[in-house]
Amino acid sequence: MGPSYVIVISEPDPVASAVALHWGTPGSTGVSVGGAPLRALSADVWLLKRPTLHIHDEQLDQRLPENLRDAHVTLVFPSIHRSEQNVECLTVHPLGNPGPAAEVGGRPRTLTPTDPRRMTDALRRLSETAVPAGLSVTFEATHHGPELELPAFFVEIGYGAAAGPSEAAVRVLAEVVPQLAPDPSDRVALGIGGGHYAPHFTDLARKRGWAFGHILSRHALDVVDAATARAAWDLTPGASGTLFARAQDASRPELIGVGSRLREGDAPPREKAGPTSASRSASGT
Repeated sequence: MGPSYVIVISEPDPVASAVALHWGTPGSTGVSVGGAPLRALSADVWLLKRPTLHIHDEQLDQRLPENLRDAHVTLVFPSIHRSEQNVECLTVHPLGNPGPAAEVGGRPRTLTPTDPRRMTDALRRLSETAVPAGLSVTFEATHHGPELELPAFFVEIGYGAAAGPSEAAVRVLAEVVPQLAPDPSDRVALGIGGGHYAPHFTDLARKRGWAFGHILSRHALDVVDAATARAAWDLTPGASGTLFARAQDASRPELIGVGSRLREGDAPPREKAGPTSASRSASGT
């Protein structure tokens, strides 16, 4: 038996390194990657430190042991969040470049597989813990690398112009990231449209039994082609259809045949919706 997911710590990343300090040095599993031991935070969650910036750690999954690749373990990346507006928030997002540019890792028009229920659980747990402490929590749309063949997502802290992440935000990530557990009752969807910070899909995931894999923002719809839109669907495992932030986007020709259209009420309200607080800025990483 191996882990369900592996937390990847990029040593040059200030958030990742700060979060890892909270975990100390867990015991080695006896397996290493590039000379670095895979360590066990628990039987279900392993930890790997990398000397490379994660956004450029292309095809890291190909360096993992074969049994982990065959089990399709998910890779979770704690990270700094940067944005043009210096947004202070915690974010969760899938990986890939929907359009012809790849300015922050990965390749153009290339998406990474998602883990919708686990990623949504991260958003909810962060909301339940961080929002009462005055921290904003939100999804981001799919927008950067690295390129991977295993499911993956980033969990980020944006701290604006401050010298480093707040201890409160770091403590939240350190507490939440090792505890992620998919909710099998969630209904999975591909999210299409809306702003980069996906406030519509963030609210739906908190308030209803929706889990999201790839999220193609309104900006991405201006550059995505039919093949990449189809890949977003194919790489959102378990999706029962597509949810649109704006009804008019459903008629775009590049989205024809990309899942059946769903309604917000097709998933029931959650008994524990948790507090809500989403950032609505236009861009970020």
